[in-house]
Formats: sequence, structure tokens, C-alpha cells
Amino acid sequence: MIVSYTLHVKGMHCAACVLLVEDKLTAAPGVVSAKVSLPKQEVRVAVDSHESAEELASRLTPVVLAQGYSLSAEAWARNRKLDEFIYAVPLAAVILVGFIALQKAGLVNLITTTKVSYATALLIGLIASTSSCLAIVGGLVLSLGAVTAKAGGKAKSQVLFHAGRLAGFFILGGFLGLLGSSFKMSFTTATILGFVVAVVMVLLGLNLLEVFHFTKKLQLRLPKVFARGVLKGTSLTGAIGAGLVGALTFFLPCGFTQSMQFYALATGNFFSGAMIMLTFALGTLPVLSLLSFGSFSLNQKPWRGVFYKTAGLVVVALGLINLLHSLAIVGLISPLINF
Repeated sequence: MIVSYTLHVKGMHCAACVLLVEDKLTAAPGVVSAKVSLPKQEVRVAVDSHESAEELASRLTPVVLAQGYSLSAEAWARNRKLDEFIYAVPLAAVILVGFIALQKAGLVNLITTTKVSYATALLIGLIASTSSCLAIVGGLVLSLGAVTAKAGGKAKSQVLFHAGRLAGFFILGGFLGLLGSSFKMSFTTATILGFVVAVVMVLLGLNLLEVFHFTKKLQLRLPKVFARGVLKGTSLTGAIGAGLVGALTFFLPCGFTQSMQFYALATGNFFSGAMIMLTFALGTLPVLSLLSFGSFSLNQKPWRGVFYKTAGLVVVALGLINLLHSLAIVGLISPLINF
């Protein structure tokens, strides 16, 4: 007899989390289907068993726990842990002041008026690798490692996965730049596109802060069909299989990746678009490499909440600064900061 229960999910931030939770639960014994709602932080699970909702939540939590999620039959108390901001605010301020100082010294070009700089793409990549990218790409890394370990080729497959990811982001980012050139975007259009992406970045940062849950309803979402095939690709073996899966992570529903893809599109140039996406991918490489060849797991760290809030504040600040520059460049406001 098939019975359906609504379970509450803790730890989801983005569309990548939705995809990962659904796939993990659907593969669990006795589960017929799983449908996740990100705004409600819930999953509707259909099972062929006589378990109670509490028993089901207890049995399925270990299935998703390694990715940082927990299930409960009862709604989670919305404990925003505002005390974590006591540490996150000064940490974020130090990071931002440091980058602004580097910009003033001419060592980096973090903030521009109409496009993202390589320094920004690198920083956003680093932040993404600890949030949405870690959730879904990290899951791919672990799955790929488990499959290839049986054949004794784990290290080789991981190296080829990351190499394929870097090459794929460079080539596909370049094609996005070419696609943008075919639109013949005017300066105003490019500025508006930059404005839209700045808003997206602010929303992504707010999601990491876990303070305003309504922002989860406003995220960009691609059809899941773009990601299902990539997740299934971990069953592929050999050099071509691992490298191909790495390259195809370009199409996974990570909000940070999508933001950089919009910027690559706005460049209107193959090399510029390619370099934006390559730099972003390089930013994700350190954390994902630690996951591949070590035992790194941010989800189990006691300072996880402080880290996410610090990252969220940095992303919100970057989004707001770029938003103000976009408004200033079209004459809607006066420039507030002279970079």
C-alpha cells in the first residue's frame, strides 16, 4: 500500500538542494517518489510501507545527512541564530575592506560598472563552492569517487573530472559570449543585464543568511531535465566519462553559476565569456578538490552557520555595490563611491 507523507527539510538553500534531496530520497528503499518544495522547506514522499511519518523521517535522514540536510515529521522551529551575526558581520567587513583596499591600490579590479571582473568571479566561485556548488557538485564528486573506487581509478577519475569541469566552463562560457555578440547588445542593455544579475546576487546572499525565507521563491530555476542527465553521468566510467561529467556541471542549477553565465553572455566576446566562467570555476576548485581527495565536510562543522552568514553578507554587499553602479551609470542616482 502506497502512503504519502509531508516531511520538513532543514538545510536547503537553492534549486540545487531541491534536485539533490529528490534524487537521494527517490533512490532510498521503499520510496516511490519525492517532490520537494524549496519555499515551504518540505518534501512530499510517497512510500510503499506502513511506517509512521516520524519513523520515515528517522529512516530517511541518514540518506541526506552527508549533504547537510535533515528530515522531520514536525515543522522546524525557525531559529535564525542571530548571535552568529556577532561573528559574521566583522568577518564580512574585514573581507570587504580588504578587497576595497586592494582595488584602491590597483592590485585587483573587484568592482566595475557594467561587468563583473575576474577577481569578483574568483571570489564568487569560492563562495559558491561552499554553498550551492558544494551541495550538488560535491554530491557528484562523492558519487563519482564511489563508482570508480571499485575499479581502482578514483584519483585519476577525480583529476579528469576537475580538468573536464575547467575546460567545459571555458569553452561553454566562450560560446555564451559569442551568443551575446549575436544580440548586438547596446551599452544600456548590458547595464540592465548587470542590474538583473546584481539583484540575483543579493537574493542568493539573503538565502545564505537564512533570515528572509520568502527570497527562496524568487530564485532563477532551469528545468530539471538540464541536470538529471548530469547526475546520472556518475555511472559512466573511464577518462571520457569523468571528464564529460565535469564539463556538464556547467548546466547544473546553481544560482551563482547562472549569475556568472549572465555576465558571460553580456561580454559579447568569446574570450571574455570564457575567462569569466573559467575564473569562476577556478574559484570553486580548492574546496571541491579537498572534497575529492580528503575528508572535507563543511556540513559537519560547528562554525557552519557563521561561515554561511559571512559568505551571505559578502555576496549581498557585492550585489548592492554592483546594483548602485548600474543605477549610477544610467543616471538614476549619483555615484556614491568613487572606485
